[in-house]
Amino acid sequence: MPEPTPIKLTTKDFKSDQEVRWCPGCGDYAILAAVQQFMPELNIPRENTVFISGIGCSSRFPYYMNTYGMHSIHGRAPAIATGLAVTRPDLSIWVVTGDGDALSIGGNHLIHALRRNINLKILLFNNRIYGLTKGQYSPTSETGKITKSTPTGSADAPFNPLSLALGAEATFIARTIDSDRKHLQTVLRAAAQHHGTAFVEIYQNCNIFNDGAFEPLKNPDTRDNHLIRLEHGKPITFGPDNQHCLTRPPHGLGLHTSNTTTTPPHDIITHDTTITDPTYAYALTRLPEHHTPIGILRQTTRPTYDTTVQQQITTATNTTTHTPEQQLTNLLHTGDTWTIRPLAEA
Repeated sequence: MPEPTPIKLTTKDFKSDQEVRWCPGCGDYAILAAVQQFMPELNIPRENTVFISGIGCSSRFPYYMNTYGMHSIHGRAPAIATGLAVTRPDLSIWVVTGDGDALSIGGNHLIHALRRNINLKILLFNNRIYGLTKGQYSPTSETGKITKSTPTGSADAPFNPLSLALGAEATFIARTIDSDRKHLQTVLRAAAQHHGTAFVEIYQNCNIFNDGAFEPLKNPDTRDNHLIRLEHGKPITFGPDNQHCLTRPPHGLGLHTSNTTTTPPHDIITHDTTITDPTYAYALTRLPEHHTPIGILRQTTRPTYDTTVQQQITTATNTTTHTPEQQLTNLLHTGDTWTIRPLAEA
């Protein structure tokens, strides 16, 4: 019998019938539109696609995607996605979270999903503020940030999400911006094709409680002075006229900004996402904030947790002659046993 012809999906197919309810002008609208437009390219049936979120403005995302999904509990989306990925390796699983949801109460769940290299995609919307609860500082808010919860300025040092992901040995890390749809979708395509945990930080504007947090990176008049657009296999140059480049410092570690015209071409760093050692990618994440890399910083391969678990299950199943019921009975009667006697007999 011939296989059925796959249905050609469109952007409209991924739009649910739910009213999109974010504040007017929120960067989440741009991300949602970019994802809905991009999903048909994957040629994955909607019933094989799942979006899982935690709590926060970004966590409304599953309502607006016409796929399976779950609006779960605060910070636990990576844990729930882990269980699904291990039991259903045939699914395309996406986690949508925010800087508060993922890096505060959800910090442990995030780092363990990354270190286990589970085959799922994590989109972290970073607006450097708690939006849903009306403007408290978040784990990525800058030191000294004045908010409703820090009226005299935050005393905390902020997380760098990409540095954190590299510390957990994430195999794919990238950064993009909500308002740059072309770049955003390019990064999403690469994340979707990656086998393992793909971690994508998306700079997202909260125009109500932290408007303009990334304005220098978005404004056409200033963005070329700040953005470093990374492309695998190409020299890292930036600036309106590519007048800046990245080089190795003459002394010490890390990366150094140099003048392109006075730097020998062989001294300019050529971007390589496949370097196994995370030191190079980590150095990119530690550049001064006025020099912000976007694109894929690291893309390497190693065994995934879900694949390893499935292999263990297959091995265990193939090496026993007992049915699952017999295995359970044997397990219950293995090792030390004891009898509980009535109190009167004790």
